[in-house]
Amino acid sequence: MIFDYNVIWESLPLYFGGVLVTLKLLAISLALGLAAAVPLALMRVSKQPWVNLPAWLYTYVIRGTPMLVQLFLIYYGLAQFEWVRESALWPYLSNATFCACLAFAINTSAYTAEILAGSIKATPHGEIEAAKAMGMSRAKLYRRILLPSALRRALPQYSNEVIMMLHTTSLASIVTLIDITGAARTVNSQYYLPFEAFITAGLFYLCLTFILVRLFKAAERRYLAYLAPRKA
Repeated sequence: MIFDYNVIWESLPLYFGGVLVTLKLLAISLALGLAAAVPLALMRVSKQPWVNLPAWLYTYVIRGTPMLVQLFLIYYGLAQFEWVRESALWPYLSNATFCACLAFAINTSAYTAEILAGSIKATPHGEIEAAKAMGMSRAKLYRRILLPSALRRALPQYSNEVIMMLHTTSLASIVTLIDITGAARTVNSQYYLPFEAFITAGLFYLCLTFILVRLFKAAERRYLAYLAPRKA
């Protein structure tokens, strides 16, 4: 087999455009997902069943169903309802980018909520007792102690979720978006060279994953330094 580098070289602008689309989808999805995950995590650690149960049900359903099914339900499924097509939301729900970002954000919010809830539950009791001894209200306790501490300690787990979401964005090509995988599919359909097309896409994902891993490692060294073992 002869690897055709000329095809890849000529297609690089398409791949770089796909990288921008992938990063856009990733950034929007993670931002929306994290914003939704924080209140969901607080609901998950609540001792009130009427608060905890809806959040548990949401995360259970979202984590228990495939991402592809969720994307299809939002992009293709909602269009079957006439009241949706006639609503003010239809211009958005008929847009592939909006639907992909919405599906990805819903998916990552469920996983991130469970990550944050676990970190909140694992907060050392001494930190809570110290905050109460300082006379902090419950709201101030969450704002100044629990959430910042939980967010820092959740970094290793959250980095895995971010990388998984990077790989999940490859599903956007199924709803007509030209991300990295969409670029590979376009190259393959034009030249019938699947190895060249998809190996190149894999290398782009590998490079982005390496960058994200290094960024999170740097963040962990910065924000989790107090948890590192003391040097003798």
